[in-house]
Amino acid sequence: MRGAKLRVSLHPLFLLAGIASAFLGQLLVFLMATLAALEHECAHAIAARRFGFELNRILLMPYGAVVSGDLSGIPPRQELWVCLAGPLANAATALSFVALWWLYPETYPYTDVAAYVSASLFFVNLLPAFPLDGGRILRLLLRPLGGKKARIICKTVTFLTAAAILGYFIGSCFSKPNFGALLFALLLCAGAFGGGEYARLTFSRNKNFRRGIEEKRIALSWDVTAGEAMRFLREDKYLVLVLFENNEFAGELTEEELLSELERGNYASPLKDFIKF
Repeated sequence: MRGAKLRVSLHPLFLLAGIASAFLGQLLVFLMATLAALEHECAHAIAARRFGFELNRILLMPYGAVVSGDLSGIPPRQELWVCLAGPLANAATALSFVALWWLYPETYPYTDVAAYVSASLFFVNLLPAFPLDGGRILRLLLRPLGGKKARIICKTVTFLTAAAILGYFIGSCFSKPNFGALLFALLLCAGAFGGGEYARLTFSRNKNFRRGIEEKRIALSWDVTAGEAMRFLREDKYLVLVLFENNEFAGELTEEELLSELERGNYASPLKDFIKF
């Protein structure tokens, strides 16, 4: 639901990972990674809310964090900014620590772990593989090729990336095995099967329609674009846009008509283009 507060929950394995890191003497790294992951996902949530959408549930996992919510119908350009928000927040944090070291070199021993973790999250999340942000960005860039071709290319790139990381793990076995690389490769393989798609342009309303859905009428200037109008969509309400030109009634646009135009990619078109006279 849009407007809901941001909630953070813990996966049971997250607690086990924390306990294991304490026994292995890596508790500080684990805590720094958790804070960096929270910053990353909160940046996604803030960017989504800026565009009128909601990512309001963060789940802390052993390997990081996952944010979820409602991005139904988000235009590609806005989705791109939501994807970039997380890595850019980590990059800004890492650069801030570098600036701190420049001004106060004595702080380096106390902040180096936090800086390196933030920098690592920035670079890792830009890898063009699902379920990472880089995989979603790649899908958006390939969107002009069509959904099927884009999915095939994204899955192929994800498998190749996973294979490269798996190769690194095999190489590390001849000296000191890096099991973190193995787990990361397995995560990417799972992401390739999942596809990394956000829900778009559809609502599952069968049960709601049986109970009845309240109609929501929004008065708008007919110069508002279709992409901007998407922020008024609600799963529990049926949307009708009442359009005005120079304070005079110009027509109405139903939810189905709006979604139909968005499916055609008309995000930047003004609503007046869709009125049938």
